[in-house]
Amino acid sequence: MEQKEWYMEYQIHENRPGLLGEIASLLGMLHINIVTINGVEHRRRGMLIKSVNDEAIMRLRLILETMDVITLRKIRQPKLRDRLAVMHGRYIERDEDEKKTFRFTREELGILVDFMAELFKKDGHRLIGIRGMPRVGKTESVVAASVCANKRWSFLSSTLLKQTIRSQLADDEMSEHHIYIIDGIVSTMRASERHQMLVSEMMRLPATKVVEHPDIFIRETEYTLKDFDYIIELRSDENEEITYEAVESGFSSFDIR
Repeated sequence: MEQKEWYMEYQIHENRPGLLGEIASLLGMLHINIVTINGVEHRRRGMLIKSVNDEAIMRLRLILETMDVITLRKIRQPKLRDRLAVMHGRYIERDEDEKKTFRFTREELGILVDFMAELFKKDGHRLIGIRGMPRVGKTESVVAASVCANKRWSFLSSTLLKQTIRSQLADDEMSEHHIYIIDGIVSTMRASERHQMLVSEMMRLPATKVVEHPDIFIRETEYTLKDFDYIIELRSDENEEITYEAVESGFSSFDIR
């Protein structure tokens, strides 16, 4: 019988010696296997666990809820944020009002790459926007995530090394398994009609598209924020403001990456 994976998280009130051993022993008695374990926030511990029996998970929940030294916070099918929290020891920040917006700083490029790589591994229509000021690492992170996900990528437009504006793609680049990278400013404000036709064609392809500067892309096209599945914000530090004033004033010297 196949084992099912679960995510369990608990708050520690009294971090006394042997606490983790007691919980591990309890899991063992219930024939529940520990896959990964890590601290995920201050005095919280997260675990990925596996069990062939859902009843064992229910019994585990009941027993843990009787313990005074911990509070069980979560026991559920693992979400992407749960897996990343156990992997990196912290939860990625998500906007409280706009749940599909996730925030990272340049110091968190590792967790950002892992986050995007998990998104890229899933085939099908997926539209991801990434906001950030020049030279913060947006394009590099998308490329690194594509490598981690074992996916090929193609730039439809970019300023990573030099300005790239494609008007056609090779046959081997037209694939639902590709990651297509679009610079929202270059494609809408600097490009030819042929390029814009190519972008429109690729937007209809059931593949993952990553749009840098999605706000400009939305402003200049028929797409809206609702069309995006995820919005990622990348800042040099948590207090940096993402603005497009240079774009509004002419953008000729705005080296976007």
